[in-house]
Amino acid sequence: MGQGQEVKTRTDPEVEIQERGEIFFFYRPKVERDAAHGADDVQRLYIVLRPESGERPVEEKQDPHSGKEGSDPNSSDKATVEGGHGSQEVNIEKQALLRLIVMGKKSLPDPSKRSRPQWGFMEMVTTKIDDVKSALKAEEYDTSTRGHRHTAAARALGEGVYRILRHKSKGKKAHTHLIYKLEFPPEDEKQEPQESLNVEREGSFLIQIKNPDQHGAGPSQFRGLQSKRKAVFPAHLQGQFRQLRYSPGRPLLLISASDDIEEELGLELKAEGEADPSCSDLLETFGETAPGDALLRGTWV
Repeated sequence: MGQGQEVKTRTDPEVEIQERGEIFFFYRPKVERDAAHGADDVQRLYIVLRPESGERPVEEKQDPHSGKEGSDPNSSDKATVEGGHGSQEVNIEKQALLRLIVMGKKSLPDPSKRSRPQWGFMEMVTTKIDDVKSALKAEEYDTSTRGHRHTAAARALGEGVYRILRHKSKGKKAHTHLIYKLEFPPEDEKQEPQESLNVEREGSFLIQIKNPDQHGAGPSQFRGLQSKRKAVFPAHLQGQFRQLRYSPGRPLLLISASDDIEEELGLELKAEGEADPSCSDLLETFGETAPGDALLRGTWV
């Protein structure tokens, strides 16, 4: 499908595109359930970003041999478990880069509650498609209290194009948006799981990243991730926080801004090609791992 196109429909407000690419949504049924029939049956919602161009064609990620990429979370190697140590440069115009995000509340933020933030975390940044496939596949494992357990494979939920952009408006500080528009499921199909999980046909979210060295002060504040998932940034990126608790940037804190991108930002997103299953990059890449009924027909599976 590709990264699509953006069309500016008016001069105001001022926006600067930082990144263009494809966005994929997945959900996983709860443990010991072979299918989901509603939002209560969902264990997790995943977002995969696949950047293809931007103001910086070369992205920096953790070194593949010293971070989360393909690592074993039960490893005794502290560097491997924590991740983030070392760095690698990736030219996103020449090599695939995938970011796997896990949403904390099993859905996107409710568009009707625009001042309420919702947490997610960057589970993995990798150049290896098989690493993401492994994270989405079915699993079987043993526990000391409940014995043998089974989790079904994640289901493909949505596919479209996205932009990360800087938004400047009069009288306000510049802030960062993640905007997207779905191509699949086709608009004339049902949208049952998409509507239940707040994955609208298009959406706009303010995005911020939490300073891993700062912790929430009150009972309602997010106190950060466990050490094995805590971000470890290169010094030049960590320095951008200064003493701030949050910074505009990589999408870990989402605040719903709008479900009408053109009205809010004067920008229209257009996908490439027609909504034909043969044009789906998600199915081509992950189809053997993630069942596609929800993606193509908009029904629970």
